[in-house]
Amino acid sequence: MEEEKRKRDEQIKENMGLVYACAARLRDKGVEYDELVQAGCVGLILACDRFDPGRGFRFSTYAVPLILGEMRRLFREGGSVRVSRRMRDLAKRAREYMDEKTRQGAPPTMGEVADFLGVQREEAALALSSTRTPVSLTESGDEETGREQAVPVPDDAIAVGDRLALQQALHSMQEKDRALILRRYFQGKTQTQTAQELGMTQVQVSRREKKILLSLRQMLL
Repeated sequence: MEEEKRKRDEQIKENMGLVYACAARLRDKGVEYDELVQAGCVGLILACDRFDPGRGFRFSTYAVPLILGEMRRLFREGGSVRVSRRMRDLAKRAREYMDEKTRQGAPPTMGEVADFLGVQREEAALALSSTRTPVSLTESGDEETGREQAVPVPDDAIAVGDRLALQQALHSMQEKDRALILRRYFQGKTQTQTAQELGMTQVQVSRREKKILLSLRQMLL
């Protein structure tokens, strides 16, 4: 059990670069970079817990969609990470415990922090990442500036994340709207051809298409 906890904590630490890279990709779009990183940490933890190497995916390919999904949730929910009193209390207790263990010369793992708090490791990590107090479970990539260094994210991993987000958005649309978008942007049909197949006029297709695209942009933030 302890070995599994150690490996999991190491996996989270080793892949924090994915969080930083995804946050950099979405920064300056209305949500603070720190808040994007906090949300991305939640996605990374979920990915570590759910990843099944037997399915043939690389970890980064699986993790990036979850990380981006948690970040995009911020845009949908108003652009801020809401921290409850309980989370703040957990974070305070966790920091005090980590400081004490570090002074004793044995910095604790995330599993040990969770055991001390009496919560799951996911909740312990979320509590720590939800505060802006400069306590980190990962080393800074730049000791002089304190800025984290992002590791390269494979292009296919980002592409998979975008495709999955688009797929989810399409499935949430009304059937006729989805049919319109599929014909226009996946089958390469003109507005006139699309209108004929859907029993609409070209003007109706044009107007509806603009509304759908606006809605998709908002969903894909």
